Amino acid sequence: MVVVSDIKLFNKWDYDSLQVNDLGLQRYISLKPVVLPHTSGRHEHKRFGKSEVPIVERFVNRLTALGLAKGKGGKHIKMCVATGKKQTAINIVKNAFEIINLRTGKNPIQVLIDAIINSAPREDTTRISYGGVVYHQSVDMAPQRRVDMALRFLAQGALKASKKNSSTIEECVAEELIAASENNPKSYAVSRKEERERIAAAAR
Repeated sequence: MVVVSDIKLFNKWDYDSLQVNDLGLQRYISLKPVVLPHTSGRHEHKRFGKSEVPIVERFVNRLTALGLAKGKGGKHIKMCVATGKKQTAINIVKNAFEIINLRTGKNPIQVLIDAIINSAPREDTTRISYGGVVYHQSVDMAPQRRVDMALRFLAQGALKASKKNSSTIEECVAEELIAASENNPKSYAVSRKEERERIAAAAR
């Protein structure tokens, strides 16, 4: 009999001490214990079902989707485009987690959670038409969209960094997650979040 507390991501990283410090995002960051971040799209036909997908798998899916859409980001992502294998993206995240643990000594799942919280915009703008004139109005961002945007920014930051230097995609993913988890302005995701909030503040 398998005890839930014995389940570890990649048989290495445990889920016991993980915390989501942002109360607004707790419901939308799933910490369901899994060994491999691949649930075969069981959430696909359920509205808002992605909230129940393990957060590591959602990050893997975002890396895969951006790689498929752009066809860029280093040889590993290009291989993923060529074969359509999600396993390649899973291996990238697995190796990146090893690098994160070596550099920080922390549980890499917690680093990912902190990175998402620090990269999730709280405000955005929407277009409003009034009397034939279109202008932007600041609006609060829904928690589900906050998580979606944070995952997109983190994946984009890692892929952009992998094109600019000789580092491997795994190293770029690790560096982006570490920087974002520390709320470092040098992080692409954190800078995009601050840019969004700055534009929204100007549109109030």
